[in-house]
Amino acid sequence: MDKLFDTAKVQQLWQHVLNWVKVYALNLDNAVQLGAVGIALVAALALAPTARRGIVWLSGLRGNEAWLARAGDILAALALPFTWMVILWISALSGEQAGWPHHLLTIAVSLLTAWIVIHLATSLIREPAIAKLVTIAVWSAAALNILGLLDPTITLLDSLALNVGGLRISVLTVIKGVFALSVLVWAAMLLARVTEQRISAIGSLTPSLRVLLTKLVKIVLVTIAVAIAISAVGIDLTAFAVFGGAIGIGVGLGLQKSIANLISGVMILLDKSIKPGDVIEVGETYGQVKSLGGRYASVITRDGVEHLIPNEDLIGQKVANWTHSSSEIRLRIPVGVSYNADIRRAMALMEEAAAETERLIKHRPTVVQMKGFGDSSVDLELLVWINDPMNGLANIKSEILLGVWDKFREHGVELPFPQRDLHIRSAVPLELAPQMAN
Repeated sequence: MDKLFDTAKVQQLWQHVLNWVKVYALNLDNAVQLGAVGIALVAALALAPTARRGIVWLSGLRGNEAWLARAGDILAALALPFTWMVILWISALSGEQAGWPHHLLTIAVSLLTAWIVIHLATSLIREPAIAKLVTIAVWSAAALNILGLLDPTITLLDSLALNVGGLRISVLTVIKGVFALSVLVWAAMLLARVTEQRISAIGSLTPSLRVLLTKLVKIVLVTIAVAIAISAVGIDLTAFAVFGGAIGIGVGLGLQKSIANLISGVMILLDKSIKPGDVIEVGETYGQVKSLGGRYASVITRDGVEHLIPNEDLIGQKVANWTHSSSEIRLRIPVGVSYNADIRRAMALMEEAAAETERLIKHRPTVVQMKGFGDSSVDLELLVWINDPMNGLANIKSEILLGVWDKFREHGVELPFPQRDLHIRSAVPLELAPQMAN
C-alpha cells in the first residue's frame, strides 16, 4: 500500500501534467487555435440549420424519389460537421497564407473529414466488410496526417515497386487502384440503380426491353469505371491491347454458341417478336414464355415442364407465336359422321355444342364446314375462336368434342366406324367326305 500511494511518484506525475499544460494548453498559439476551433463550432451551429433546410429543399425538387430522399436525409444529418469542417478549412488555409500557426486547425479538419467520410461510407455502402475497410483506411490516413507521417508513408509505399517491361507497379499504385476501383464501381452501381428506376418508370417500354436496357447500362457503366480506375493510377490502357485481343479471339472461338445466343436474345428483345407471357410453339414444344435470358428463353408447358430453349433456335427456326399481335386464335376441330347420318342436322348439332362452351368468343362466328368424303365417314370440320390460348388448347377441344358426342347420341346421329366390302370373284366347290363307321 505504501508503494501504491508513493507521494513522490504522485507529485512527479502531477508535475508532468503541469508541464504538458504549460507547453501545449497554455501556449498562446495553441490557445488561439483552440479558440478558433470553438468559434468555428459556434458559427457552424448557427449556419447548420440553414444548410440543412437547403439540402432538404434540393432533395425535394425531383419529387418523391426514394434514392434522392435518402441521400438528402444523409447529407442533412451531416450539415453541422460539414459546415464546421469548411469553416476550419478556410481558417487553416488563411493561417497558412498569413504564416500563422495552424497545426491544430489542420488536425481538427483531418478528424472532421475522416468522421464525415466514415459516416457516408457506413450509410451508403451496404456491404459491412467494405464499409469496415473504408473506415480503417480513412482513420489510418487521418492518423498519419495528424502525426505528419502521411507523406513519408506515401514515399515508402511508392518505393516498393516492381518493373514489368515498361510498366512500373508499386504498392502505392495497387492501393490507389483498389481504392479508385472500389469507389468508381460503387458509384457506377449506384448510378445504374437510379437509371433502372428511371427506365422502369417509362410505361411505353416492354418488360423485356426494360431488362435489356438496364443490363446494358450496368455493363457500360462498370466498364467505364474499370477503365477510369486503371487510367487513374497511371497505367496505359494500350498495354492491354495486344493481350486483350488475344484473349478476345480465344474467348470468341470457345464461346461461339454462347455469343450467338446472346446476340439472338438482344435481337429478340429489340424487335419484340417474343415477350414474357406470350404463348409460342417451337417444334414440339408448346407453352407460355416465362422469361427471356441472355442465353435461353424459359417456356413452361401445360404439363408444368419448363423448357430452356436457346435464343439461337428462336431466331433460326419457325416459331408460332399465338399471342404476338392478338390473343384471339381459331381452332380447327375435325369430326367424322356416318354416311347414313343427316349431314345438315349433324352440322347444326355441332354448332349448338360449340355455343354451349364458355371459353369461346361469342362475337366470333362458329363455322362448320364439310371437308370431304372419307373411306368410312363424311369429314366435317368445326372452326371456333378463343382468346386465352395460355389456358390450353387440348382441354377446350376435348370439351367441345364431348359436347358433340352428347348431342349426336341424343339425336341419333351415327358416328362412323371402319367398313369393308368383301367380294368373292369365284366359288370353290365344297366336298364332303362320308364318315366311315367304326
